[in-house]
Amino acid sequence: MGEVSRRPYVANSVAEPAATVGGTHGFRFTVITDGLLRYEWAPDNQFEDRPSAFAFHRRQPVPQFRVKETVDHLEIITSRFHLTYDKQEFSPSGLSAAVKGTFGCHSSLWRYGDRSQTLGGTARTLDEIDGRTEMGHGIISKNGHATIDDSASMVFDSDGFVACRSPREGRIDGYLFSYGRDYRAALKAFYAISGFQPLLPRWALGNWWSRYYAYTADEYLSLMDMFREKGIPLSVAVLDMDWHLVKDPRIAETGTTGWTGYTWNKELFPNPAEFLASLHRRNLKTALNDHPADGVQKYEDLYNDMAIALDHDTSTGDPISFDITNRRFLRAFFDVLHRSLEDDGVDFWWIDWQQGEYSRIKGIDPLWLLNHYHFLDNERGNKRPLIFSRYAGPGSHRYPVGFSGDTIVTWASLDFQPEFTATASNIGYGWWSHDIGGHMHGIKDDELGTRWVQLGVFSPIMRLHSSNSSWTAKEPWKFPPQPERVMTDFLRLRHRLLPYLYNMNVRSAMQGEPIIQPMYWEYPFHEEAYQVRNQYFFGSELIVIPITTPQDRKLRLGKVKGWLPPGRYVDFFTGVVYDGDRELWINRPLGGYPVFMKEGSIVPLDAAGEPLNGGENPKALEIMVAIGADGTFEILEDDGDGSSAKDIRWTTTPIKYTQATGFLEIGPVSGPATIQPAPREWIVRFLGHCNSTSVRVLIDGVEKTTVSETVGDGLLVKIGAVPPAAMARIELGQNPQLRRVQPSTLIWPILDDAQIEFDLKEHIWQIVTANVGRTIQISRLSTLEMDNNLLLALSEFILADGRL
Repeated sequence: MGEVSRRPYVANSVAEPAATVGGTHGFRFTVITDGLLRYEWAPDNQFEDRPSAFAFHRRQPVPQFRVKETVDHLEIITSRFHLTYDKQEFSPSGLSAAVKGTFGCHSSLWRYGDRSQTLGGTARTLDEIDGRTEMGHGIISKNGHATIDDSASMVFDSDGFVACRSPREGRIDGYLFSYGRDYRAALKAFYAISGFQPLLPRWALGNWWSRYYAYTADEYLSLMDMFREKGIPLSVAVLDMDWHLVKDPRIAETGTTGWTGYTWNKELFPNPAEFLASLHRRNLKTALNDHPADGVQKYEDLYNDMAIALDHDTSTGDPISFDITNRRFLRAFFDVLHRSLEDDGVDFWWIDWQQGEYSRIKGIDPLWLLNHYHFLDNERGNKRPLIFSRYAGPGSHRYPVGFSGDTIVTWASLDFQPEFTATASNIGYGWWSHDIGGHMHGIKDDELGTRWVQLGVFSPIMRLHSSNSSWTAKEPWKFPPQPERVMTDFLRLRHRLLPYLYNMNVRSAMQGEPIIQPMYWEYPFHEEAYQVRNQYFFGSELIVIPITTPQDRKLRLGKVKGWLPPGRYVDFFTGVVYDGDRELWINRPLGGYPVFMKEGSIVPLDAAGEPLNGGENPKALEIMVAIGADGTFEILEDDGDGSSAKDIRWTTTPIKYTQATGFLEIGPVSGPATIQPAPREWIVRFLGHCNSTSVRVLIDGVEKTTVSETVGDGLLVKIGAVPPAAMARIELGQNPQLRRVQPSTLIWPILDDAQIEFDLKEHIWQIVTANVGRTIQISRLSTLEMDNNLLLALSEFILADGRL
């Protein structure tokens, strides 16, 4: 693109010759991996080697495969599939592949044209959706095979600009994924050919504030200060469309809507650069909303500059039309229109494109181009690039983060979002951001708003947002005391989770592991894993089972049906121990949320009770440990808030727990000395463990006097300050065990808060405190005349650790 400041996306789109079969009789196959096959039909033998929107990296190490060929027959055999082809134009009878292993009812056979029943993908937007919507196709299926039809997608020329495919009809370009139920391997093959998700800046993982509202500069800064006064950390401040002219008389004169705009509204923001600088001084990154469809009107400040760049005649005042497929417009769009605003201090853009999939060139989706070139342009200044936009199809994962759209404020919308987010990982799209709390319409429901915030904390991106209605504000202090308290605690928790979230960000970018994964990825042969569509892994260490339905008004408990896989688990918030390999109803008050750690899991947190704005490395760390099995974790930290894109340097702090000895070892820190942390405080919380009598702490082998105490959720050990070059070890004693909690301890607060008859409470309490087996307790409880929800709640805690 010559002088344009956007580099071509690095691509290796031409496959190794040794990986291809055919190419002279209308067909070509490329064995990209042992389970990924590209199949092409081109009657003129002109096959496509340019990178497509989906496939950037077809050049992969050549896997082992065999070819058996005759004049009218071809077979390709790998360790995962066996392809059979009759060398004619592709048809279901002439082209098929058997996936090795039995995943269907009788076999796992794919035939050309078969659109496999996959486990879903994702959707372009949730705009105006109330509840469920179609989620398209992913690349994994219980039947063992799935396809991507790439025949019509746009491609890129050698200079990095968009181009069309050959217009000749009948051309086919498809990809067959044959991975059985090895779902992670299928996704890694997807990332190998399409590109991995990029590394997000650390600050993007904190709390975002956004609202469609006509703030003044002073109002917005006062709001940010109120969050700080309330001890609620933020990292991103988003301005919706009212930052620019919207209702100016000149807009009506042009006959446009005012949705598109590039001129600051000086009545609201008299000094834009100073306003943005004020946000930066508060350690907040900033984004502006952009609806680019209407181009540049004559009243815009940059109209004449754009006209000069495009040789546009200004004598009639005609608008400069939006045309992202035009090279000159693309240059001016970034280097003139956006650059001036970025010079004011804008960090990235919210690309709010809602104008469909058509551009001036047939087959080219303008959303694709906006996402692609915005992302590349945002890398200027050695930044980790970031955009905020909608999903445009397979390959969109390369341009995070996703904006899911304007949902309706209902329980149905909340209930769909966990499934929607987890299922998107089946097409590699791991960084969705939802309008937490819902965007518009719906109902006023404080419980709904609270549960949505809790989901947001355990979502890829946590962004509070709402419409410009006076009634849909999401500030926690505008809710009654209990919801305010819960929301505040959870928003603080989001920033406390940044050490963990950043590690999962690196894991996603380097290992191809999206931060949220459906349960069936880890347990593909457990049918229960496919039934809990809202339940998911949140990173490598946590299982989240969101509550997405209203609470029982008498019990004041929300409930959700979940499945704990084989093993033992500890509640992240309470330390209560659960036996797995079972389905169960989980009940929590408004301040509780079902999040579980399996034995051996380790989760690092910022130890600050009220973290500050931004995403900087913490000065003290709290480590959550679930004993019962060996576990390891490495805390990765970079040089601050994770903004640098090149020469990324990390420090690594290893954490290792050994169950047999009861040793937890932390450090030493490795990595460049220039970015190693100063000595900092360490706290370790052993969830579900309460024996503090034999605890020893050693720093480089020298015993240290520390504080160890049993708390409500386990054992708390305060190590104190540890130099980065030192190794700290906590010794719990050999083979320490998770505690058994008396059910009555867990049931008392439920009964105390329940809005039921006092006599019934007395009967229940006599049963749960009786010295009898737990099955007898449940049997006796079932004879009482009580609501079934209450019986389910009591049963959960009587049988929490599975002991009878």
